[in-house]
Amino acid sequence: MTIKIVMDTDPGIDDAAALTMALNDPQIDLKLITSVAGNVTVDKTTKNALKIVRFFNKDVPVAAGAQQPLIKEFEDAARIHGESGMPGYDFPEDLGKPLTKTAVEALRDTILASDEKITLVPTGSYTNIALLFSEYPEVKDHIDRIVAMGGSLGMGNMTSAAEFNVFTDPDAAKVMYQSGLPITMVGLDITMKALLTPESLQKLPTINETGRMLHDIIIHDGDNSAQGIAMHDVNTIFYLLHPEAITTRPMWIDVITDGPAIGETVGDIRGAYHNGKTNADVCVDIDAAAFNKWFLDEVASILQP
Repeated sequence: MTIKIVMDTDPGIDDAAALTMALNDPQIDLKLITSVAGNVTVDKTTKNALKIVRFFNKDVPVAAGAQQPLIKEFEDAARIHGESGMPGYDFPEDLGKPLTKTAVEALRDTILASDEKITLVPTGSYTNIALLFSEYPEVKDHIDRIVAMGGSLGMGNMTSAAEFNVFTDPDAAKVMYQSGLPITMVGLDITMKALLTPESLQKLPTINETGRMLHDIIIHDGDNSAQGIAMHDVNTIFYLLHPEAITTRPMWIDVITDGPAIGETVGDIRGAYHNGKTNADVCVDIDAAAFNKWFLDEVASILQP
């Protein structure tokens, strides 16, 4: 059986790697890619999504989404992902065109047209998701779950409190976490453990052209250390395919939408403040070695276009 998913994303280097896995793994049926402003502006994230689709010659539609957060002023991550969002590799220039409909319209149509419930996989800010739920709440009955990269129970990466995706549009994150849908929070608590090691990175260009492409963009990622490079968004796909390698804890997540802690995801770790209710399964631990092996195995399994 395949998992029918929609990816809402802001490529971005690690988003590109996540798209690579989602476009090519036979266990995943990627129905739609929607773009959002995040790592870079939405015109660039849309173009980058089209580049990855074109690289693999896949027939997956791309729809352009929100240009800015619901309320908060937009702040990108070009300092991490470069001005283009995906530097380092010469992609084909004969790109396809995004759909004429907006991301929200495309999300609505794709979800309602599916004969099975769809899994939403947001790997950027959640602006499109919040707009979708606000404008077309009927889609919720046709969504199986949300597997979202973002948030943290501990240290953030934008402030000491906030992770980037939630910080970018905390008001949208609040809407999503209040949606009543099953949510898995794939946050920094695991993505900073499952680093792509220097050894794995060194192997990538020796595998195939996909490996060379990923290597050439990943080495430009500013989110790195001597221990490795964080492939945040790829963890959503790893979780979908190998949930046994990730430990989760059910809890209630609140999102802070103003003040110095704006963008913080606060977990009710004691179950003390929401009458025992939970609204998310939070990823708290991961088999980092299994993640690295899977990443390389996935790349090796991709037939070159």
